[in-house]
Amino acid sequence: MGGRKICLWRWKDGRIMKGNIVRNEERFVMRYNSVLDLHTHTVASGHAYCSLREMAKAASEKGLEVLGITEHAPSMPGTCHKFYFNNLKVVPREMYGIQLLLGSEVNILDAQGTVDLNEKTLSNMDVVIASLHTPCMKPASRQENTESYLNVMKNPYVNIIGHPDDGRYEIDYEALVQGAKEYGKVLELNNHSMDPDCNRQNAVENDTVMLNLCKKYQVPVVMDSDAHFDLLIGEFDLARDLLEKLDFPEELVLNRSADAIREYVNRKF
Repeated sequence: MGGRKICLWRWKDGRIMKGNIVRNEERFVMRYNSVLDLHTHTVASGHAYCSLREMAKAASEKGLEVLGITEHAPSMPGTCHKFYFNNLKVVPREMYGIQLLLGSEVNILDAQGTVDLNEKTLSNMDVVIASLHTPCMKPASRQENTESYLNVMKNPYVNIIGHPDDGRYEIDYEALVQGAKEYGKVLELNNHSMDPDCNRQNAVENDTVMLNLCKKYQVPVVMDSDAHFDLLIGEFDLARDLLEKLDFPEELVLNRSADAIREYVNRKF
């Protein structure tokens, strides 16, 4: 798995240190602790590699309390048919001692905020993430890209705006953050976006702008892994590093507890 994982810790007097071992829990605690990961994919999405059971088991072994499995909606090449989403009722919502939130990462298709699952299907989803993907909507003007986010926020079943950090889609970040506040949506800090191997562009720079505006307007965010393989569930090192750099308020990071996220998702587990 490569080199040692370095974590950021806050001493109880407020000082920050780096380290990979907690020697005395009374002396310091991890900043931006997470008990959940709401954006993951299984083999059903077509370009992910683990089963639902494998993902749930991995999340449990990592100590999470809540796992969101959000398969790509039908407009993404290679993903599952809409019948998959209509039949999620057969899957138990608790496995390996954790809560499962089953839903979809729907594709925003145009500036009107149209998505590729109908409202009847969306009404049965535990959690819905809405994202821009180049196979489903080509990058347009700054105004059109921004309108696509603002209009999809009007959908009552959409909970989270997924990876709004891709520089291929130029947007007005102040309008995005203000829209999230107005419509009660959560903005995602996508750990995968900041990986140098990710196709998304300028994510760190764009996330920095977004997070500073979230601080200004008191808009919550959620760290998500966007894991397409079980080993990546709950891996937020890049997201945490940026939050730490910006000294982002911990109370605005919804990963801290199941209670914090509950009001923002469709199924009140």
